[in-house]
Amino acid sequence: MIQLRNVEKTIKSPAGTMWLLRRINLTVKEGDFVTIMGPSGAGKTTLLSIVGMLDDGWAGEFIFLDNIVHKLDRKKRSELNRKYIGFVFQSYHLLDNLTVQENIDVPLSYRDIPRAQRASMVADILDRFQIVGKKDLYPNQLSGGQQQLVGVARAVAGNPKLILADEPTGNLHSGQAKEIMELFSKLNEQGTTIIQVTHSESNASYGNRIIQLKDGWIVEDTNTLKGSATA
Repeated sequence: MIQLRNVEKTIKSPAGTMWLLRRINLTVKEGDFVTIMGPSGAGKTTLLSIVGMLDDGWAGEFIFLDNIVHKLDRKKRSELNRKYIGFVFQSYHLLDNLTVQENIDVPLSYRDIPRAQRASMVADILDRFQIVGKKDLYPNQLSGGQQQLVGVARAVAGNPKLILADEPTGNLHSGQAKEIMELFSKLNEQGTTIIQVTHSESNASYGNRIIQLKDGWIVEDTNTLKGSATA
């Protein structure tokens, strides 16, 4: 599904060139549940942003579902992003002036889906996540856990092949975090590929693979189901 070859990213700083990622070689297969871990500043969110095609300023090769991403322009990358990828953020990223129902509809509105079909898809998601009763509420009327649940619902509304989650339970208490992670696990069992960034060992235990980053390098890549290194 995903192949990264010698992917690197730098930024300019007063002290000179700063490396954020160095020689990243990574393959993710469909159906994987991958956790990216490492200390602050290791490059975790940067790597997730590149995989999600939110970041253009990098070097190397990137193939996604047989599309040669590093040769595509911004418009084509955005089309791939919208068609195949769902995002879950630590800070929810819900639009305050839209209801729960409208927030879930936002990513669908960017795609070529008839309005009636979109309405049906949103209704299905509201029912699936058991939040039909909250469809007309605004984000500030929801708890943190409820907002994150809506964020996940929005991410999966278009049946993405890949979900990217950046510290998805960072602002939640343990009970809410467990609910979100069990939801991810169920989605993964149904065939959705998931890549999460987390500091939580508990969250990592839901996946089948852990990638450790340090100073922009992959220092460990472990298959947690088999307990053996994969690369």
